[in-house]
Amino acid sequence: MTKYIPIIGMEVHVELNTNSKMFCGCPAHHFQIKPNTHTCPVCLGLPGALPVPNKKAIDWTILIAHAFNCHINSQSKFDRKHYFYPDLPKGYQISQYDQPISQNGYLILDNAKKIRINRVHLEEDTGKLLHRTIKNKKVSLIDFNRSGVPLVEIVTEPDISSGEEAKEYLKKLRDIIRSLKVSDCDMEKGSMRLEANISLSKNSKKLPNYKVEIKNLNSFRFIDWAVNYEIDRQTRLLEKGITPEQETRGYDSKLKKTFSQRSKEEAQDYRYFPEPDIPPMVFTDKYIAKIKQQLPALPEDKVKLLIKNYQLNQTTARLLVSNENYFKYFKTAVKLIKNIDLSPQKLANMIVNKKININKISPNQLINQLTKKSQAQIKDDKTLLKIINQVLSDNQAAVQSFKKGKTAALGFLIGQVMSQTQGKADPQLTRKLLLKKIK
Repeated sequence: MTKYIPIIGMEVHVELNTNSKMFCGCPAHHFQIKPNTHTCPVCLGLPGALPVPNKKAIDWTILIAHAFNCHINSQSKFDRKHYFYPDLPKGYQISQYDQPISQNGYLILDNAKKIRINRVHLEEDTGKLLHRTIKNKKVSLIDFNRSGVPLVEIVTEPDISSGEEAKEYLKKLRDIIRSLKVSDCDMEKGSMRLEANISLSKNSKKLPNYKVEIKNLNSFRFIDWAVNYEIDRQTRLLEKGITPEQETRGYDSKLKKTFSQRSKEEAQDYRYFPEPDIPPMVFTDKYIAKIKQQLPALPEDKVKLLIKNYQLNQTTARLLVSNENYFKYFKTAVKLIKNIDLSPQKLANMIVNKKININKISPNQLINQLTKKSQAQIKDDKTLLKIINQVLSDNQAAVQSFKKGKTAALGFLIGQVMSQTQGKADPQLTRKLLLKKIK
């Protein structure tokens, strides 16, 4: 079988948490709102309505671009992107084409691979189609509350090589944007939407003459599965001498496979031209620098700080950083253990692995629980041996299984000791004494 190299690019759409929509004064919040109540002549595309750009959305797009190491263009403009679909009331979308707000950025994966970002641009969101059955008849309804919500699109170069890399890139992207507090990136609510462009090549330096887009993916797990399925599907076609069709495909999460939706559009199909009702935007160096000063500490900086200052492993540090509330909780709690025999690592593991309800348990309460538990541990050999002898006597089958090489039996025996002592036995001492007694 020929070895094909996956060529993958990602497109991510992120809704911004501005109070109002991109080009009008309607509330931008649309999740679980009564349909078609946050609308006006502008976001409904009625004749004579004129768009006025949302300055905060523009500033936040520049901030996002800075976070991804992009070059901010001194001049940018909006364009009309034409296509006809029920959820697009004007018959076109106000987007950006040849002069986006920013270009040429990057994000670095854990293996030091650089994923180049082609552009970060700003546009308006579309309405939402709702597929229902009314009086035994299947119908499609339209809710325009989402129409006109500020939407940032982040487009990579085709630098990703697997579903796993795609998943890592997207998680890092989400954490960065959340740290900027410009979007919650909640995929269940549709405020972060993912698309993958996938093709295969025999030569990594030569792009193939086709591209398959997978749209409307709403979880990192689905991205991983969809990309890997599509790599397999395209490999099978190429092995038969068939070039995969350039098309847009959906993903069925139940069947774990992609399916054809429509042929893929090219740029000329959208008939882009400059938005005549919005003049070009000009940004001075001073203005761009002022927005850059608003950048907070980004997730990678926080991870490095946790590893350096508290000797946390990278996995635990990333889990803490991915949730801003957990990160703040840990930072507060770690200040309280300076004079207590309790390690930052144990504290962090407790917060991450036990999924502490930080809204109900304060850092002080957590530390008290941990120190009391530590103080209450049975560490006396004689006391523990008495309990261990009884456990071994009552569980000879497990003892024989361990002697035959079934190591899981030891875990069972430790569990029995912990049960007898109501969790107060020192786990390491229990393991040591059990092994000594069995041998």
